[in-house]
Amino acid sequence: MGSFQAPPGMRSSALLETSCGYLLQELQMIWNEVGEDQSEREKVLLELEQECLEVYRRKVDRANMSRARLHQELAESEAEFTHLLLSLGERSLPGRPEKMSGTIKQQLDSITPALQEMRLRKEERVNQFRAVQGQIQKISAEIAGQSEYDDSITNVKVNENDLSLKKLEEYQNELQRLHNEKNNRLQQVEKYIAAVHNLSATLGMESSMIITKVHPSLNELCGISKNISDGILAKLNSTVESLQEEKQKRLEKLHQLGKALKNLWSLMDTSYGDRYLFSHVIDQLSVSSAEVSDPGSLTLDIIQQAEAEVKRLDQLKASKMKELFLKKQNELEEICNKSHMEIPSRSEMENILNLINTGEIDYAELLMSIDEQISRAKEEASSRKSIMEKVEKWILARDEERWLEEYSMDENRYSVSRGAHRNLRRAERARVMVNKIPALVDSLMAKTKSWEEERRKVFLYDEVPLLAMLEEYNLSRQEREEEKQRQRMKKVQSQVVVEQENFTTSRPSTSNRRLSNKSLNGGFGNASPLNRRLSLSIQQLGSNGKSSVALGTSFIKEGKKAQGKRIFPRPNFTYQLRDETASVVSTFSGPLSP
Repeated sequence: MGSFQAPPGMRSSALLETSCGYLLQELQMIWNEVGEDQSEREKVLLELEQECLEVYRRKVDRANMSRARLHQELAESEAEFTHLLLSLGERSLPGRPEKMSGTIKQQLDSITPALQEMRLRKEERVNQFRAVQGQIQKISAEIAGQSEYDDSITNVKVNENDLSLKKLEEYQNELQRLHNEKNNRLQQVEKYIAAVHNLSATLGMESSMIITKVHPSLNELCGISKNISDGILAKLNSTVESLQEEKQKRLEKLHQLGKALKNLWSLMDTSYGDRYLFSHVIDQLSVSSAEVSDPGSLTLDIIQQAEAEVKRLDQLKASKMKELFLKKQNELEEICNKSHMEIPSRSEMENILNLINTGEIDYAELLMSIDEQISRAKEEASSRKSIMEKVEKWILARDEERWLEEYSMDENRYSVSRGAHRNLRRAERARVMVNKIPALVDSLMAKTKSWEEERRKVFLYDEVPLLAMLEEYNLSRQEREEEKQRQRMKKVQSQVVVEQENFTTSRPSTSNRRLSNKSLNGGFGNASPLNRRLSLSIQQLGSNGKSSVALGTSFIKEGKKAQGKRIFPRPNFTYQLRDETASVVSTFSGPLSP
């Protein structure tokens, strides 16, 4: 018999048992035909059974291993799929069921397409991350000032554990921020470069050398991208500030030279042609540093030319300075003389003139000093104006008082002569003016004291203290009034004695006796003859008025030597004098004719 071969379609366990049964039957038939003993048969059957078990065991182990491998592949696929979902930030893949069913191979066949799609998505997302991160690193390197940067994408390390769209958006936002910062830095660099160009043109400097010195990449001729690092921006800012400071210094220097030129031109009457050569310097006086932008307006050549012109004019100024100083000195003396103030000493002025001749004095400081003196003199003269007006009124009233005293001493003042009526009218006006003198003097003293307290200095009138002059005048006036009172009393007493003697010695008639008694008892009636005699006595006292005028004149002379010594009046004596005067006037009725 040939070997048994099972049909190809029979693969089940029943077929296997049938096949084994046929084979055992065939083997029994062979053993029967051969006459094999029973022990040998049992031994062969045991070997066959062991061999079959071994084959089954190997097949089962192989099937178990294949199943385990498939389970592992399925688990790895599912784990990879889940990891890709997490890394890409997605919850699930559209079209794939949440739970899978079927055999392991069916599950593998189901997850394999979804896994391939997720792998493609990951690769695409990684490329996006790599491109964005590469741009971020490149721009960051440019901002950091790295001149050489390898922009190969392979150098970019992407974190594949987080490839979500949210993370990608964060990188894109960072990239946008860096783009904005780069643009801002480029704008700042361009702004600084433009400022350097403008300032260099104004100052007459070479801008390309200045920019290249900061960094070669800033020069467009180099053909490389501009360095926009913090250090370059700081250097550009420092360069612009230094150029602005130099511009400010030159402008201030030009302002000083322009002012000096104007002062010298005004002093020396420079012609318009010579002034026109430096008109551009004068035009800069009224502008600030920010307004100066014309190319070449602040070059060193312009400043040096202006300095040379100032130096040339300054050498010619000494001769004009003496003339100008004398002119201002005369102005100062005129102000002082007009207001009767103290005039600067001649010796001091002569010393200044000697310094001008020798050139050992600062002309500008000298002019400033004398201008300040003139300003102070004008200010003080203004503060003295109201007092000086009253002083002039007082002097005028004093002159009228002196004239009135002299006029009162003239015995022929009532005579009919040419101009007598004019003198009478003047005398009337003088009496009104003289009566106002006490109030005028009191007001003048009050204003003077207030002025001295405010200024904390003595009010001098022609180098004599004004208060001392007024007090001396009051004292002399009181002495004159006292002397007049004594003369009047003496005159009245002598007249009374004469009348009594005439009354006792003569034998008058009854009518004359009545008249005498009436004149004695009634206050002497109108007392016209007596008034005439009293006026004569006042004329005789005119000499005292002259002496008082002389006394006032001598006081002014002595006051210049005394320098501020004051003489105060005696108030008690004034009241006594007024009482005595009132008693005398009340004795005689009618006005006292001058």
